[in-house]
Amino acid sequence: MTNIRFGTDGWRALIAKDFTFDNVARCARGLCDHLKEAGTADMGLVVGYDTRFLSPEFAETVAAVCAGQGIKVYLADKPAPTPVLSYNVLDRKAGGAAIITASHNASQWNGFKFKPQYAGSATQKITDRLEESIARIATAPAHNAAESRNRGLIVALEPTTPYLTRIDAIVDLDAIKNAGLDVVVDSMYGAGGGYLPALLSGGKTTVRELHGGRNPAFPGMEQPEPIAHNLTEITSLIASEGASVGIALDGDADRVGIIDEHGKFITTLDTFSILAQYMLEQKQLRGALVKGVTSSIALNRLGDTYEIDVHETPVGFKNIGPKMSEVGALIGGEESGGFAFRGHIPERDGILSGLYFLEYMATTGKSPSHLLQRLIDTVGPHSYLRRDIPFQASDRDRIIESINDPRFTEVAGAPILNTDTIDGKRFHIDDGWLAVRFSGTEPLLRLYAEAATPYMVNRLLDGAQEYLKV
Repeated sequence: MTNIRFGTDGWRALIAKDFTFDNVARCARGLCDHLKEAGTADMGLVVGYDTRFLSPEFAETVAAVCAGQGIKVYLADKPAPTPVLSYNVLDRKAGGAAIITASHNASQWNGFKFKPQYAGSATQKITDRLEESIARIATAPAHNAAESRNRGLIVALEPTTPYLTRIDAIVDLDAIKNAGLDVVVDSMYGAGGGYLPALLSGGKTTVRELHGGRNPAFPGMEQPEPIAHNLTEITSLIASEGASVGIALDGDADRVGIIDEHGKFITTLDTFSILAQYMLEQKQLRGALVKGVTSSIALNRLGDTYEIDVHETPVGFKNIGPKMSEVGALIGGEESGGFAFRGHIPERDGILSGLYFLEYMATTGKSPSHLLQRLIDTVGPHSYLRRDIPFQASDRDRIIESINDPRFTEVAGAPILNTDTIDGKRFHIDDGWLAVRFSGTEPLLRLYAEAATPYMVNRLLDGAQEYLKV
């Protein structure tokens, strides 16, 4: 029996190996038990899915199992982004959402996310309970979905309209439409296809969309993750033909990537910091910032500049979201390109993030490169890079031992000033840092570095790889 574990955001596995209809049914049955124990089963459950192979069929399985347990299911009538489905939890006042998606993972993967009634990522405490509930389920018998529909236990959900209405209320769409921007969108064949063109049509601004349809193979990219090496088509297009900005969404549209007017990818760390500066400087809002530990030190410097608190958490919105709610944060985010905003859901939203970036451009008349320079003028120069390194499970203990070796006192000739273990281990050097942690969703060792120059960033990463022998 597959041991199902929820990582930083849900359970993910290879399709047909561990991600099977039987195991998805077990997840659904365990979720039903959890909802009943939590007292939210009577509120109903939103069930949605992305554009991956068999995602609609897996979602149908979830709906049938939950309806068989007497839980009313609002089943999405088409693929939808995770933030869209999460918002529908609030709109329907449901007990949560079960979402079939593997987010940014490669095409062979699929996943199961649970968003509780507050519409954010499930906390560690909730996922621990959910894992316990699923572990008690050996099999989950099939239920008759047609009969459940006849009984009103499975009803079709049109998820888009409530979300678009909400976005219209919190973003100055007219300002963006009237700005005359030339926007190129790469939806990476994911669930976010069509959203930005629909929101921004009808004005002087034009939107060209790449990869807006469904293709579960995600051709031309390693995985639908909006980072530089997966965005060669959009960056080349902008560099050769010109555009005001490029916006890329991951497979379930909870992450964003920004490309400047020259076709240069703006790092996710800088995007986070630019959005934070927009809220603080341009919109004159105040509130704490919440950042995962692998986000930029530029955020800490913004905190000093604008005299606001900055809270650091372990990686993952199951840590960032609750901290945002606890402190009433203005914005929260992580290095992977997922950002959340006060007044919306306590959850990443790539569509809203892209719209706020466009709003910043529209209201200032500035290009992405100018907005980045405005940030640098405030916090100083900084560069960043992440390397994802596959590793053998047998090497895990050796790597951990090396990370914690007290004789590791310098890297790339830079003395290590101090360390922390908020998530993995982070080594602080003068004007920068190096972090090492194991991915919570994939068999990868992640190395992160930030320093004043790209040269120093690469030296830090090279030094770490040499030391760890990976």
